[in-house]
Amino acid sequence: MPTQRVWEGSNPRPHAYCKGFYQKKTVDSSILEMRLVEHGNDADMVDFRHSVDQMSTRVHKLEQRLSEVEQFYSTVSKKQLNTSKGSSIVRDKDKEKHISNFKKRQQDAPRREAAAAKRMQELMRQFGTILRQITQHKWAGPFMQPVDVEFLGLHDYFQVIEKPMDFSTIKTKMEAKDGTGYENVREICADVRLIFKNAMKYNNERDDVHVMAKSLLVKFEEKWLQLLPKVDEEEKRRKEEEAEAQLDMQLAQEAAHARMARDLSNELDEVDLYLEELREMVLQKFRMTTTEKRRLGTALTQLSPDNLSKALLIIAQSNPSFQATAEEVDVDIDAQSESTLWRLKFFVKESLQAQGKNAVVASTNNSNHNENNKRKREICDALAKTSQKRSKKLG
Repeated sequence: MPTQRVWEGSNPRPHAYCKGFYQKKTVDSSILEMRLVEHGNDADMVDFRHSVDQMSTRVHKLEQRLSEVEQFYSTVSKKQLNTSKGSSIVRDKDKEKHISNFKKRQQDAPRREAAAAKRMQELMRQFGTILRQITQHKWAGPFMQPVDVEFLGLHDYFQVIEKPMDFSTIKTKMEAKDGTGYENVREICADVRLIFKNAMKYNNERDDVHVMAKSLLVKFEEKWLQLLPKVDEEEKRRKEEEAEAQLDMQLAQEAAHARMARDLSNELDEVDLYLEELREMVLQKFRMTTTEKRRLGTALTQLSPDNLSKALLIIAQSNPSFQATAEEVDVDIDAQSESTLWRLKFFVKESLQAQGKNAVVASTNNSNHNENNKRKREICDALAKTSQKRSKKLG
């Protein structure tokens, strides 16, 4: 265990106070508060506590905002890991270009949405023309309304056909204004095919309905192929616009959280500066006296080996060059910062109190042990005397 010598003489060195978050400084705050309790008046105590409470509330709000920023960037990092390296490089390369055009795209968004809706309406109109041509065919009659299962006696129809479909149902869904309608022409195309495929599935190949459905399906596919290039082009354009809008949203979120992170950094610097000023104000007003330092030095020599090692570590925390584990350690009390001195004082006080309690317990245990031994000897002596008396009577 290292030995230590406590000496006085040099002027106090300024304490290197590390910048950090509020929690890292709560020890100093509690020490200063205890110092005020010992030497300050009620007004000082109230002012100090009020200042600390205000700062604690402010820091709690900063913590909540910091958590939001951390969660956002954590989510962004996970998304980036799920993308390929190549796509990430392209995105980074084009990022400045996207950012420069971001406001312009935002302003232009309503016009682009209106144009996309107009193009979709035109596709719907052209598809409607195809539907009219099919439904006006002489063989379209059986497919215009839902199959009347009861009237036709088709009791197994719903066992064979999972999703019935007809042209009146398609027309109703195309005209719906409550959000239940079709989103694109491909959905309508799928339902038209379903009409004919249901008929072909339920009816035998030689049945008239089967033949009519197969013939109309061929005619529909021919007309659909003429419209398909326009549908493909519109879908490609939609995907590009959606990807662009998603990137715009991501860039907007990144910009907002970057601003929030900068604001948080500035506010944390302000909190740090305020706490530093508050700490220095209190330390300047209530510095440890020379007599108190001398008493502290004396008290250090009364610590147990384990507690002395812990005290040296406290000194090393504020002085990285201090060798707490060396064979011989010199502790210059006057060279320690005020916060270190007060940490040492409260640690020494608690340690010596604990050592005193342990000593009392040990002393009590020894006393009880001696008392028990004495009592055992008395019992043994009494038993021996009783045995001798019995022996004499028997003789």
